[in-house]
Parts: sequence; C-alpha cells; structure tokens
Amino acid sequence: MEDQQIIDLYWARDQRAVGETAEKYGGFLYSLAWNLLRVRGDAEECVNDVYLRAWNAIPPERPGYLRAWLGRIARNLSLDRWKRDQAEKRGGGEILLGELAECLPGSPDPQKQMEDREIAGHISRFLRGLPQESRRIFLLRYWYGSSVAEIAGACGCGAGKVKSALFRTRKALRAYLEREGVVL
Repeated sequence: MEDQQIIDLYWARDQRAVGETAEKYGGFLYSLAWNLLRVRGDAEECVNDVYLRAWNAIPPERPGYLRAWLGRIARNLSLDRWKRDQAEKRGGGEILLGELAECLPGSPDPQKQMEDREIAGHISRFLRGLPQESRRIFLLRYWYGSSVAEIAGACGCGAGKVKSALFRTRKALRAYLEREGVVL
C-alpha cells in the first residue's frame, strides 16, 4: 500500500492503518530500535509505541515522507528508552552518540531549543556537502545505529575504511561547526 493511502487510513481513523504501517515499515522500525537498544523486548515495545504515536499524531499531522517520519519517532523513542535504562544502571555502557560528543555542544537544556535547531541546520548543511559515500556511512552509523561491520557490508568495503571515514567525517564536522561559530 502506498504511503498516502496509509495516511488516509489514519485520517479516517481506520484501524487498518496500524496493520498496514506494520506490514510496510515494521522491519525497518524494529531494526532502528534494535540497533540502539540491543534488547528484543525493548525494541518491540518501541515499535509498538511508534504505532501508538502515529495513531495519536495523524490527524492533525500529515507527514510528507512517512518512512522518515516514523523512523524519527522510532529513533527518538529508542534513545529515550536507552537513556532511561542507563540512568537506572547509573551510567553503564556507551551509546553511539558518545563518539560524536567532541563534535556536539553540551547539555540538552530545554531553554536551548532554538540553538539546537540552528545546530541541526548546520549539521544538515554539512552532511549535504559530503560525498555520497561519506554521508551514507555517517548516517548509517549515527542515524540508523548500524555497526561498523554492517556498514562495511552495506557499502562493500572493509571495516577499516568505515572507521577511517567516520573519524575523518567527525573531525571535519567539528571543524565545520567551529567555523560556523558553534561553541563545542
């Protein structure tokens, strides 16, 4: 079923919308959650929460690109779940964003939402300026949460090349943000 038809089902409050969403995007959403959480039950719960969020948000929202919209919800829910679990463990483990810590500014203070949007714009412009392969590797790692080995397989290259590309891209991102006046 096409995305627009699925969205129309949500707007009509037809429960088939959830089933169609699960059929078309369930695997994608699960892999996103799994890559961040690495716990089957937690990943499944996040995916179910995505369906609930979609049901509650459509209407009034009408996503332009359903896959990306659902992916953003899944990623945010997974990150929230991970942070909650880590707080309960008192800081055990490391998340992918830790690799980016030296490129991104400090705390998630709600009063800095405007600055965060500006930084997000800078990062988007930076990523659009990258060669396609570097951008793909970066997004696979930091958006989709793929492992280095998974990225190497998807890109048809070795793990060393992926690690080098990630290192160089993080270094370039840091330099770009500093040039743009972002305080790190």
